[in-house]
Amino acid sequence: MSEAVWKKLQGLEKPTLAQLFDSDPARLDTFATELELGEEENSTGIRFDWSKTHLDAAHVAAFEELAAVMDFAGRRAALFAGEIVNTTEGRAAEHTAQRGIGKEESVDLAAMYHHRMAAIVEAIHRGAMGEVKHLIHIGIGGSALGPALAVDALARKGALVDVHVVSNIDGCALEQAFKACDPATTMLAVASKTFTTLETMTNAESAIAWLRDNGVEDPYGRVVALTASPEKAMEWGVDETRVLPFSESVGGRYSLWSSIGFPVAMALGWPDFAEFLAGAAAMDVHFRDADGIDNLPLRAAFADQYYTRLLGCQTRAVFAYDERLALLPDYLQQLEMESNGKSVKMDGTPVDGPTAPITWGGVGTDAQHAVFQLLHQGTNLVPVDFIASIEPGHDQASAHHRILLSNCFAQGAALMAGKASEDPARAYAGNRPSATILLDEVSPVTFGALVAFHEHRTFANAVLMGINPFDQFGVELGKEIANKIEQGGTTFDPSTEALLAIAGIG
Repeated sequence: MSEAVWKKLQGLEKPTLAQLFDSDPARLDTFATELELGEEENSTGIRFDWSKTHLDAAHVAAFEELAAVMDFAGRRAALFAGEIVNTTEGRAAEHTAQRGIGKEESVDLAAMYHHRMAAIVEAIHRGAMGEVKHLIHIGIGGSALGPALAVDALARKGALVDVHVVSNIDGCALEQAFKACDPATTMLAVASKTFTTLETMTNAESAIAWLRDNGVEDPYGRVVALTASPEKAMEWGVDETRVLPFSESVGGRYSLWSSIGFPVAMALGWPDFAEFLAGAAAMDVHFRDADGIDNLPLRAAFADQYYTRLLGCQTRAVFAYDERLALLPDYLQQLEMESNGKSVKMDGTPVDGPTAPITWGGVGTDAQHAVFQLLHQGTNLVPVDFIASIEPGHDQASAHHRILLSNCFAQGAALMAGKASEDPARAYAGNRPSATILLDEVSPVTFGALVAFHEHRTFANAVLMGINPFDQFGVELGKEIANKIEQGGTTFDPSTEALLAIAGIG
């Protein structure tokens, strides 16, 4: 049945953005929505403006029909009920339970783990482990990208502990962290779901050696383990009292809300981390309860599908007009491309169209002088998301933030309007889509809601395409071959053999 809906979608007229605004004076009321967060007396919010996309009433109606055909309501209910939604691995995906929304027993378990984490965080802040000025957080993938993003976004001012996130196996990454930290006042957080990840454990061993070589008598006593395999952490040498577990049903790129968020809580303090969870929970409730075009992540997925499936756009750009959100494009690359970069549906049959576009982006205004030439005048049609905050994150003259936001809003307007010219080199085609997410402020609450919005947007896209967003087998093959190289005795193609020989490996 989905093929019939896609055929209907492909046959609909595709008005220009200018035509859409001219024909519908109430367009903003439909496609720009304020989501209020927090208590009424301390409320804050986010504006989600999808009016400069090509969605119209006819396409929305067809996409809502597609959502019904693909059983969006049923799959969403299964997600929140803690049912098996990761069918290839036979698992639930219970990241929302970490925020208090989900199956009762999973929510209770997450609350217990959070209580344990809060106790350790607060004890460290009180000096129970001596003076702690620095934390080196060692992980990779979802165990590193989320904490790095959150710490950078929320802890630039007044961090309680100086956090350094190390993910790359390249020793330069560790050395950079070592240079910034005093071993006598440094703790380590080792984040690995299995506590066997090669890159993470190699980096952890080197960090232990650095502590020992610099006079720390009991380096393992300076480690907190963040894992779904507590017994492996204890075997490695971490005392049970400093092991922070999380559930096996929490996937790596969705794990920021679990004990993987320990470095965030260390930097911010537990009350702010709790606010971060609350902001995500508010988005969970919205996603669970709103239907059709009123559901913000689903609305965004409709637009994503419009550009990927109907217009053949192979990429989507994300530009954060806020230095605090500089790592957001990197985070979204993993979230979206690892989740939805698939070639088969949940039933194992080939997908019948493109799935995840390539997510890329940067920081405004830097990106304007690097890549916006292509966005405005290139031959590639690239949907753009702009993300900004009304409140600045600095104490400099107000002109800084005024110019920053003026540039952000101007780029969206220019992409849409274009500009005619008798000189072809100076002509702008216009009719180029963008969406804008405008936060009242970058706070734990709004930031939590922003990240959860993108998680649910990713899930909604997966449902519309009939794929499983919760496995990631595509990352395994390269790891397997790397392990074979380490073990030796395996022959590879002539090019790889030559490279290994030149590098002196094997």
